[in-house]
Amino acid sequence: MDKIYALNIRHLDALSVIARAGSMSNAAEQVSLTQPALAQAVGKLERNLEIRLFERRAAGMRPTATGIAWIIRTERALRYLTQGVRLVRRSARLAPLAHIERRVSMVQLRALVAVEHCSSYAAAAEQIGLSQPAVYRAVQELQDTLGAELLVRAGRAVRPTDLASRFVRFARLMLAELRTGLDEIAAGKHGVGHISIGTLPMARAVFLPDLLTRFAHEHPGASVEVREAPYSELLMALRHGDIDLVIGGALRHPAPANDVEQEGLFDDELFIVGNSAHPLRRKKVVIIQDLLAYPWAVPALGVPMRLNWETLFRTHGVEPPTPRIECGSVLVTRGLMLKGEWLTLMSLDQFLFERQVGALAEIPIEGGVLRRRMAMIRRRDWRPTSMQERFATMAREMGAARTHLPSIPHL
Repeated sequence: MDKIYALNIRHLDALSVIARAGSMSNAAEQVSLTQPALAQAVGKLERNLEIRLFERRAAGMRPTATGIAWIIRTERALRYLTQGVRLVRRSARLAPLAHIERRVSMVQLRALVAVEHCSSYAAAAEQIGLSQPAVYRAVQELQDTLGAELLVRAGRAVRPTDLASRFVRFARLMLAELRTGLDEIAAGKHGVGHISIGTLPMARAVFLPDLLTRFAHEHPGASVEVREAPYSELLMALRHGDIDLVIGGALRHPAPANDVEQEGLFDDELFIVGNSAHPLRRKKVVIIQDLLAYPWAVPALGVPMRLNWETLFRTHGVEPPTPRIECGSVLVTRGLMLKGEWLTLMSLDQFLFERQVGALAEIPIEGGVLRRRMAMIRRRDWRPTSMQERFATMAREMGAARTHLPSIPHL
């Protein structure tokens, strides 16, 4: 079981109170626990985390350096939970209740997150290793605590309400913050850590492998999870706290959401790409009208690369043709290029290896093609560990070095 689910939300909340109050006795009254119960809770938490959170002195209690770092994480985590609870109460037009989030348990959050993801009590129970009645009961208790319906039946499936989906986002952010806190503790004791990266086609072939190689050499104890998915899925995962960064997407204007930040990494030149034996490769000068005579494979409408493709034609005063194939898979598109007289628009990294072996080649066009700014995306309120911040810094350094590389000559 994920270690965070053994934590007690009420006890986590008490840590901040103890730090502010400076003593167990002063804090016990504020959190409505007896002093022995509070002392027992802190002791259990220290044993589970395998750290010392407070220094016990005759004059009171003071958090250790590790304790301060953990308390900062728990305060951030509980703020997410408080935001989610207030959202539910406000949306249901219910009066606010002081410290209602202290009534929420980790079991309840774990059950709701699982059911929201699986759309089934049975599947959720199997996923988290609890009985189906236990999952059902935990969700019902959470609904009773919050005073709002979160799940509704839709045939045999269970569908989350819109309110539930919005609440689950805050719950996931809370859990992500606590996991990051555990990573910081592990880094302090063992020099290990974790970062989760979402990647898009532009970065997969060259930039990200180079970045991972350099990072792994500098941080041999770190683990990196790399997730590949469409942009919309990665953006959702980022906003829910499931991943830490997205690398390799084109810089978008405006930003895709108000709770994320885009940071430009490097400029990327786009090329018209075809089979190395394509008829246009034999022409001394290729003009925009020549491109209309051949079939195109490009991404779907709304994708930045599709917009770049349309811009290529329109900047030359020509309306773009109707693409024969709409495909977001670089792998499939490269395969098509090898089979006939197809054309597409790609970054050099996306066909670099096929270019090196002479299978695919760029087709220069009079007037040039386009450049785009590649980005790294993070949550606006993300507080990275030192190891995660180093990864982001390394990405910036490599992006800056890449920007100043000389242009690749045409073959």
